[in-house]
Formats: sequence, C-alpha cells, structure tokens
Amino acid sequence: MKHTYNTGIIGNCGFLAHINKNTNVDWLCWPKFDSTFVFGGLLDKKKGGEFSILPQGEYTSHQYYLENTNVLITEITLESGGRYRITDFAPRFQEYQRYYKPLMLVRKIEALEGSPRIKVKCEPVSEYGAKKLDVNRGSNHIQYLGGEEKIRLTTNIPISYVFDEQYFVLNDCKYLVLTYGEPLEAPLTSTVERFLRETAQYWRTWIKHSSIAGFYQPYVIRSALALKIHQYEDTGAIIAASTTSLPESPGSGRNWDYRYCWLRDTYYVISSLNHIGHFEEMEKYFGYVTDISFSEDFRYQPLYSITGKKDLEEYTADLEGYEGNKPVRIGNQASEHIQNDIYGQVLVSVLPLYTDHRFIIDERKDSAKWVDYLLSKIERTIDEEDAGIWEFRNMANIHCYSNLFQWAGACAAEKMARTIGNQDLIDRAVAMKNRAAEHIESCYDEERKVYTNAAGSKHLDASTLQLIMMNYLDPASDRAKDHLKALEAELKTEKGLFYRYLHADDFGKPKTTFLICAFWYVEALACVGRLDDAIREFENIIKYSNHLLLFSEDVAEEDGSQWGNFPQAYSHVGLMNAAYRIAMKLDRPIFL
Repeated sequence: MKHTYNTGIIGNCGFLAHINKNTNVDWLCWPKFDSTFVFGGLLDKKKGGEFSILPQGEYTSHQYYLENTNVLITEITLESGGRYRITDFAPRFQEYQRYYKPLMLVRKIEALEGSPRIKVKCEPVSEYGAKKLDVNRGSNHIQYLGGEEKIRLTTNIPISYVFDEQYFVLNDCKYLVLTYGEPLEAPLTSTVERFLRETAQYWRTWIKHSSIAGFYQPYVIRSALALKIHQYEDTGAIIAASTTSLPESPGSGRNWDYRYCWLRDTYYVISSLNHIGHFEEMEKYFGYVTDISFSEDFRYQPLYSITGKKDLEEYTADLEGYEGNKPVRIGNQASEHIQNDIYGQVLVSVLPLYTDHRFIIDERKDSAKWVDYLLSKIERTIDEEDAGIWEFRNMANIHCYSNLFQWAGACAAEKMARTIGNQDLIDRAVAMKNRAAEHIESCYDEERKVYTNAAGSKHLDASTLQLIMMNYLDPASDRAKDHLKALEAELKTEKGLFYRYLHADDFGKPKTTFLICAFWYVEALACVGRLDDAIREFENIIKYSNHLLLFSEDVAEEDGSQWGNFPQAYSHVGLMNAAYRIAMKLDRPIFL
C-alpha cells in the first residue's frame, strides 16, 4: 500500500507544527525548532501526547490550506450526519513595525452542518515524552506545569469538558489557544479573529510580492510558503526539515534528525527564494553565517543549531519510532564530518549582496576580511578528502561535488573582490578556481564520457548534475550532454525518479530515490535544451506530493511511497528551482 504523510504544517518563523488529517497535532517542538517536542505522536503514540478534536462516531476528513496562506483547514464529516471545520494557524503579522510571531497555536472550531458532538483532548508532554506535565485547572484555562515554561490552553469551551475529555455538542464557534510562556491575556473571540484575519493577509501579501512565473504556480506557491516557515527568524537559520527520524525506507536505520541548519541546504533555499524576489531571508541568513564565521578558527561544520551552537551530539531516544522504525535520533553526528563544499556554498549564497544593485554594497562591513576568511578556508581544504554531500560516515574521497562548489565559491569570491576592488583577493580566487577545476577533471572518465563521484572512482552520483546547472560545463557542449545521458542511463528509474547513487555506503545500498535529484535532473534537461523532456519529467515528479502539495525527502521506486523527513526543504527547493529554470526557457511572463 502506498505510504504518504497525512499531515500539513503551520508555522510563523518561530515554530512549526504538523496537523494530521485526524485533527491531532502530531508534532510540535517548543520553544525552538530543535527543542523537545510538546506533541510527538508522529514518533510515539503513547509517549508523544495528544491534541485532538474528534467527533463521536466514524468520520471522514478533508484537509486543505486557505488559499495562498499557511493557515490549515481540516473538515470532519460524520457518518451519522454533521460536519465541522478546524482552522489551525500560527499568528504572524506586522505590529509596531516588527513581526508578531508568538509561541501560540490557535485552533478555531465551527460547525458547518448539523450539531456534531466532539471531544477535545490536550495532553502536552516534555523531555521527548519521558515526562508528563502536571495539569492545573483555571476558570477559563488549563495550565500545564513541569516543563521549562508554563504551557496554557485558553478556551471558551467549558473547562470541565476539556479537563474531563467529555463529548459536547458544537453549536457555536469555539477557540483553543495554546501558548508557551506568555499566555494570551486579551478578549478571546475578537483577538483570535483579528489574529486569523491579519495572519491570512500577511501570507497573501507575501505571495503577492513574489515574482512567480506562470509555470505550475500553485505548486511553486505552496513550496515557497513551506520554505518560508523553515527559517528561524530570530537568528536567520534555515532548517532542513522540522522532523527527526522519519526513515528513508522502512527498516533501513537511515533515520536522521534534520532540525538543524545545513550550510549547504541553505544555499539552495536562498537561491529558490531569490528566484521569486524575496531577499529578506538572505540578509537574515547573512547575519547568522557571519556570526558563525568569526567564531570559527579553521573550518565550518556542515551544520549548526539554529542558534549557531556547534555541539549536536547524537543520541537515541526511548521512543517507538515512526511506524515502529527505530532508532529515534536526537542530534546529528554529521556535525563532526569534514564536508568541504560548504565554504563555496556560503560564498555563492551571499554573492547577490555584492552584485545585485538592489542592495547597498557599502552597508557590508569588513567585506575584504570576510571574503579573505572564506577564501582561506577553501585554500586550506581544497586538496583534502571529505565525506561529500551525502555525508558518508566512513568513506572519504576527493569528491567531484565538493570541488565543484569550491570552484563556484572561488568564482563568487572573484566577483566580490572585483566589486570591492581588491586585486590580491582576485588573484587568490582565480588560483583557487583553477585548482578546483583540476580536481574536478580528475573525476572524468574518458571512456564513458562522464564525471564520476570522486577521483579514482567508477561510481556515478546525481550530485554531479550540478556541473551543468552551475555552468562549470557549457550546457550546449557535447561533454555536458554526454554526462547527462550517462547519469540518466544509470540512476534514473522507469518512473522518472532518480537515485543519489547505487553503490553501497555505510548502511548498504539505498532503497529509495532522492526527490531533489529528480528535480536536478529536470533542471539539467532544461539547461541542455531538452525542454520537452524537462516539462514531461517535471509533470511526472510532482505527482509524488501528499494531499497538500507537500513533498518528502525520499520516494520509493516501486510504489511512489513518501519516506524520509517531511516536508523536506530540499525537495521544495528542487521544485521551485526546476520550475524557474523551465519558465525562463519558455520565456513565460508571470501573469500567465
């Protein structure tokens, strides 16, 4: 049976929550993306707590977003008659010349047909389910104590009904406001309605201010909205996913914690948002990565916490795991890896701050020092073996992909240096560009006319599609076209999906395809002029979303099942960049 994730996400750039079609809040971490979950039923039905609004009797569910927003609606239809709607959102809007984004989950419940009987169950937990919270009853609220901060549920539902988990008839509009730390101290009905109205207006205005081309706009809009709430606005960090330990395939053991900021992933996210005309996220990220840069002596870690902390020690939690898949990992050992592509990606991701005249270049303080700092990192590591983009735990090589982004980073450094007029930096950047190219060419297999994953290796890797997309290879050249043909012959499935690689790694051979690789393939097709192929493959890949146009990390070749962490920023970035690439080739204006 095909597996899909039955949740949607809401968020406000301060927190993210997953709402299941069965009305439960399956996942919510407070106070930060990488904190303990408050609700974690996604990973353990017993220890994960619960926040559900269920009817008496059997029902069906229909879930959708309020158009062009991150406001999620779940409609429940009872088999016995009656229907009600739950509107879930995280408040976000401008107030007092800044964004109001409290740690507040709001649920509005309204009857649509008949008089349905419903029951509210709210049972938050702490310390990854190891600790149940003490429950105190107030006059119009319930307070949960024992965690780091007080959690309060404020409601106009009779407290006895919630406290005793008792069914009641829904005959007028009800509100549930769950807060962390600071409670809601305001008139409930008018405040929630204002928050809902202004939050919906914020998201719709954000989309209106996006330059989204007329190629599968609904998919690009949903991806953009999903990506936006993966940025932790307080620091500017962007996480890879809001979840941990959702398996790449059942029983694989490939269960990773993705609630951190990978410098590599962020490059792709920033690029996709730049394509639709949003730059605020890049400027915030620049502050985050600058703080990290000047606190490091020799090299970057591949990933950091959303507050820039280095120690992401990996351990396993005593939880049953998603559909019984263990281990459940907290933290990520990849933070200890050597991955040398990231210096180039940091340079490329902030290049527009120096080359796009919509930014005031003179506002960048210590530019020469900053470029020198990153270029020095490339100089020190360019001849090193590393773990590569796929974070092999016990396999180091001179990886083609790593050197590609050292080449791209050197190109970016050269452009920055020319902008600020520093000849020494220009000369060093050119030298590094040439050195990186030598390493890339050492990966070329003359007989097969393809670039392999690493020097001296015969293995092919989808990440080398980037040689075409980054213009290292001239897309019009025979070498680019031959390289693409060799990769698709080996790594592409009959259903148009793409494997990262097919050789064994630390955990054996991969059993699922990696969705962003399929989108990279689409981009590469467009680059080399195979536009009809690119459109056909794009239209095939987007079928692998869930009911809300949200995409997972991995897709099973045999039945199209969604696996891996969800929704995956990488996958949505891939969709946006592929759609942008095709739209530019079609020369399609945004109003079509």
